[in-house]
Order: sequence, then structure tokens, then C-alpha cells
Amino acid sequence: MTELKNDLFLRACLRQDVERTPVWMMRQAGRYLPEYRATRAKAGGFLDLCRSPELCSEVTLQPIDILGADAAILFSDILVVPEAMGMKLTFGVGEGPKFPDPVTCRADVEKLPVLTDPSDGLGYVLDAVATIRRDLNGRVPLIGFAGSPWTLATYMVEGGGSKNFSKVKAMMFNEPETMHLLLGKLADSVAAYLNGQIAHGAQAVQIFDTWGGILTTRDYGEFSLAYMQRIVGQLTREHEGRRVPVILYTKGGMGWLEAIADTGCDVVGLDWSIDIDQAKARIGDRVALQGNMDPTMLYAKPGRIREEVRDILARFGHGNGHVFNLGHGITPDVPKEHAIEFFRAVREESVRYHQAAS
Repeated sequence: MTELKNDLFLRACLRQDVERTPVWMMRQAGRYLPEYRATRAKAGGFLDLCRSPELCSEVTLQPIDILGADAAILFSDILVVPEAMGMKLTFGVGEGPKFPDPVTCRADVEKLPVLTDPSDGLGYVLDAVATIRRDLNGRVPLIGFAGSPWTLATYMVEGGGSKNFSKVKAMMFNEPETMHLLLGKLADSVAAYLNGQIAHGAQAVQIFDTWGGILTTRDYGEFSLAYMQRIVGQLTREHEGRRVPVILYTKGGMGWLEAIADTGCDVVGLDWSIDIDQAKARIGDRVALQGNMDPTMLYAKPGRIREEVRDILARFGHGNGHVFNLGHGITPDVPKEHAIEFFRAVREESVRYHQAAS
């Protein structure tokens, strides 16, 4: 087992002392990087890239080399899970993901298997995890991830992205038992999938609940949070002699921070709709916080980006338990140089907040 040279991210996730605030960025391997676009073109397409462990490793490591990120995140897509459950998945050029044969009724849900063995259907992702760990050679930790059951269900029922989520909400309201059956199968499949990633080398895992925020408080608790908690309860929490931190991120869910922290996760991901000092006052004594710069700030001039980094660091203040990140993923047309300045600013400006604690 290669010794980890930079474990700032893992320590921050567990609210341990760090010399500076670690930083990584959602979608840090992506279209804003010319290097990524070249690798994707070499692969022939997005799903082809996801299915090539060597090319997955190449794009996963690009932000480590270019940005100096303190963590790598597996390059994949959340929708590989429903695909492995038997649903046809397509990515058209310039289009989002599509399921041509969406889930429409209970009979469709009953046909879906639970993925108890992730190597059956998702072996290529596990191979990618192992390949990335090998290629990282201990430089930084590797984060694995999956979509939340509710978020996966929205795509499976809608057949793709949606503006009003009418089909999935209609199923939730009219056939709650069907929706619960689907979410339960997804939760158990995701738990097995994440445990497979951990077994193959992921040193932390994040659950992306991209669409939890479209729900009411009541429905979020019943149809989203309960199933993320079901996953957390099944996860491997110790591996290779270290704790494996679990990060939960619900976009639009900042009203429910206390409930998210109660799931047993180690880190709560924040979007940009809350000031981090408010989040820290509410749950910072229980979990670490990840976030939360507005991704569109990366369109600003480098000096303004640095100002924003300073403001977020000052709001969090002295002490540990902060992983700097964006409040959502970086957008494709952000200038690469702005992303580099963002990372540089966090590295340089955060030291002062840890000197007293170190």
C-alpha cells in the first residue's frame, strides 16, 4: 500500500488538524480543460471514455497536475447504475443523458434487479478506480461517488433531464409504493456499488443528490434523505487502516442541514445559497463542511476570485473541518486560468486560519 503524501482532504473531512484548507472542485475533470477535451476525442465519446479505465485515469489525474487539487475524484457518471440495472442509456452529441425506455409503472420497477455484485455490470468502473489509485501513486486521495436514489429515479422516470419533474412527482404522489420500491432497489444497488469502489481503492465517497432540492421538506425526508441514510448505514467506513469519509451533497437542500448531518455522514456539501458561517453555526460541531463558492464566480477576473476565496475562508474562520469547493460543478466555458487561480488562492490564503490550530 503506497503511503499517502498529501492527506489534507481526508484529515479535513474528519475535522482533524490541517496546515491549510484542502481544495478540490466538482467536475474538476471536465470540458473547461483542453486536455480533457483531447482525451475525450481520443476515446470517441463520453460513455466510451467512462468505459476505458486507462483514459478515465488520464482525465482524473489531469486536475491534479494542472490545478494542484488536494483530492482526485473518479471520472464516471451517476447514470451508470441504472444502465447496469438494465436500462439503455444514451448521450447524444451536445445533448444530456437519455433513457429511451423510461420507468413508467410498477411492472417496470419490479423487472429491475438489485446490483448486489457491482463487478457484474460495473466492473469497468471498479477497474478504473484501481487504475487511478495505481497511477496516483499516493499523491492525493481518491474520491468515489454515486448519485442519490432520488436523483437517479428522476432520470429513470423522466427519461432524461427535466424542468418540472412532472412524471417522477406524479409517480411519487399517485403511486408512492412504486416509488419506494424503486428507491429501495436503487439505495441497495448504490451501497453495493460504493462499497465496491472502496474495496478497489476509493478513500472517500460522495453521494450527489442533485435533485433533492426540488422536493418539499416532507417529501425530501421520505423520498430522498431516508434512502441516502439507508446507503450510509451499509457503507464500509474503515479500509486500509483509515476511516473512509462519507460526503452527502443535496443541491438546494440548505434548509435541511441538520437532518442531513443526522444521517451519520462525515461531511455535508454546501451549495452557494447559504453563507458558510451560518452553516458552521448550525452543524459545524458535528460534521465537516464542503463548499461553497458560486461556480459562476469563476467567470470573474482573477482578483475578484481571490476576494471571494478570502471572504469564504474568513466566514468559516479559524479551525478545521472545511474542504473548499464550489457550490456545484464548474461550468464548461470557464477559462482554465481562472480555475488555476481559484486553487492557488485557496492554498495561499487559507494558511493563516490554521497556524493557531496546528
